[in-house]
Amino acid sequence: MTEIKTVYGQLERLLGVKIEPASDEWDRLFNVDFYIKAGEKFIGLQIKPISFSGGKLLPEIFKEKTIQVGTHQRFTEKFGGKVFYIYSYKSGEKKEIYNKGVIDEIKAEMSTLGFA
Repeated sequence: MTEIKTVYGQLERLLGVKIEPASDEWDRLFNVDFYIKAGEKFIGLQIKPISFSGGKLLPEIFKEKTIQVGTHQRFTEKFGGKVFYIYSYKSGEKKEIYNKGVIDEIKAEMSTLGFA
């Protein structure tokens, strides 16, 4: 939980929006941890901690992503927005966003959906 709170707090600051926790139902049906309300639509967020072994990123997290493609597509069909993965890692005593490029992707999606 500390991992998620730290990372979604960073996301709120970087995006300048309120990020809400998804319901248990959304977690089960759509594999979404958090969401952003964009007008009448929603953007889903899946936050995953990653670790490195021998300097290499462990592949298990990417296998999971492949499995969740269908549930994320259903989320997009129902709520209009895409689901984005945010990977985090531990840097010293702090959690950091690994895939920082996702911030611009989320901002672009917010713009597409007419987020004001």
